[in-house]
Amino acid sequence: FLSERWNLKEAAVILGAVAARTERIDIASGIITTAARHPLHMAGMAATMQATFGPRFVLGIGRGNPGWLSGAGLGMTGYAELTDYVGILRRLWRGERVAYSGPLGEFPQMELEDVGDLEPPPLWFGTLGQARAAKVAAACFDGVLLPPVFTPRATESIVARLRTECERLDRDPSSLRIAQSVITAPDLDELETRTLAHARAVTYLDAPGYGEMLVELNGWDPARLAPVRAHEQFHGMETAVSDLSFHRTQLLGPASLVPDEWMEQSCALGPVAQCVKTLQSFRDAGADEIVTYGSTPRQNAALADAWRKKP
Repeated sequence: FLSERWNLKEAAVILGAVAARTERIDIASGIITTAARHPLHMAGMAATMQATFGPRFVLGIGRGNPGWLSGAGLGMTGYAELTDYVGILRRLWRGERVAYSGPLGEFPQMELEDVGDLEPPPLWFGTLGQARAAKVAAACFDGVLLPPVFTPRATESIVARLRTECERLDRDPSSLRIAQSVITAPDLDELETRTLAHARAVTYLDAPGYGEMLVELNGWDPARLAPVRAHEQFHGMETAVSDLSFHRTQLLGPASLVPDEWMEQSCALGPVAQCVKTLQSFRDAGADEIVTYGSTPRQNAALADAWRKKP
C-alpha cells in the first residue's frame, strides 16, 4: 500500500516502479483522494497498471483533501459524489462510453479505449468506517482500508458496522475485505519506537475533527488531547496539520505528551512475540488482514516470520 501525497509521492510512478521490480505481490494505493484526479485519469491509471503488470493492482481511494473538485465548490468529495465516482470507474473499465452530469461536474463523453477483456482492479475505500461511510462501503466497494491508531475495540465496532450494512443490502459480509493498518515497531530501540508510534500518532491526533473521532472511538480521555495540540512547536504553524510542516522525526516534543498507554493499546510495540499477540487481537476483532504501518519491511522481517510460524 502506498498513499499518494502531492509532493514526491505520486502513486502511479512509485507503484509502477515497485510492480516492475516484483512479480507476485499485490500493488495497492492506500489511498488516492478522488478529488485529486479526474475520473477518466483515475480509471486510465488503474487500467494501465492492470494491463502492464497483471491483475495484482488494488485501487484504494478515499474522500481525502480538496483538489480539482474545489473549483466546483466542493472542498472534499461527499459520499453521494463518491458513489457516482465509483460508478463511473466501473463503467469505464467495462468499456462503456459515459456521459455524466451531476455533482461531480459535467462530463459529456468519457471512454477508455482498448480495455477489451481487461480484469478491473478491486476498489478499496480508505475510511474510518463510520455510519455514512459504512453504507457507501457496503454498497460500492470490494474492500476497506482502516487507518492506524485504532484499538482492537474500535476495530471490532467498525467491522460490526460494516458487516451489518452488508447484511442490510443482502450482500455476503465476507465479500467486503477489511484490512486494519497497525503501527509496528518490533524489537526497535526506544527512540525509533517513539518516532514511529507516538510521533506518527501526533499527525493524526492534531488533525481537527479526526483527532476527536479517534479519541472517542478508542474510549480515551479527551482531556489528554489538548496538551498535545497546544505544544509550543505548533504555535504559528502555517499548515492545518503538523505532518505538512514537520517530519515525524521533528515531532518528538509533542510526541512526549501522547500517553504511552494509548500507543500500547493501538500499536504493535516491543518484543516480536508481543507484537504477534497485538496483531492477532486485531484479527480477533474481525479484521481480515493486517497492514503493517510506518515501519519498513526490513524492520518487520522478524515479525512477519513469527506471524507465519504462529499456531
